[in-house]
Amino acid sequence: MAIQSTAETLFQTAYESRYTWNENFPGYAADVQLLQEGEVYTGKIQIDPNLNIQVTEVADKQIAAGIDIQLQEVVTRCQKTSFLDSYGQHDFILVETVENHGVTVFVKSENTDSRYQIRNQKIYQEVRVMGRMSLEINSEQFLDTDCGYIPSAYHVVFRNSHTDDVNSILKFTDTYQKFGDYYILTKQIVAEYEDGKTATPQSITEFVYSHIQLLE
Repeated sequence: MAIQSTAETLFQTAYESRYTWNENFPGYAADVQLLQEGEVYTGKIQIDPNLNIQVTEVADKQIAAGIDIQLQEVVTRCQKTSFLDSYGQHDFILVETVENHGVTVFVKSENTDSRYQIRNQKIYQEVRVMGRMSLEINSEQFLDTDCGYIPSAYHVVFRNSHTDDVNSILKFTDTYQKFGDYYILTKQIVAEYEDGKTATPQSITEFVYSHIQLLE
């Protein structure tokens, strides 16, 4: 039997402490409203028990596609996947200790290398390099539920991996509410900044989900 390294144990604990929907998740339906550049778009969405997404009754196809992409990210975040399935073939390296009693862990595979900052059994930062692009996700606030933590305020930095120049930043503020046994996203505000220097967002998009009903 293989003995886990300290790095793997720390990462697995933080990974498995995230909030995810369990195997009994019934799916849900909701009304959706998207506010962007002074325009308001409305429609309906549904995520079924198999986590398939449907976006209907949205007049603008591009807006409907944007809502679908946002819901795909929600599903990815809340979908329960075992640690072995996701990281069973990865290597873990404890790199350094960071302030506030945190650590940095490198997670390496044949195709990707990622870096994570972990504190208090939570993932505070994830950095992934994909070709010429570097993606950095920094979480500032969390919702602590009875079944794990959910990032509720975080920003994503897109960089040129060769020059380290910032291309854009997205700042997210998420609101969750419990329906039955499950926490579901009811609102997300996305502020887009063109680069790392501007204090005012270039655009703000707001997703609002209402009349949420779990499927039977």
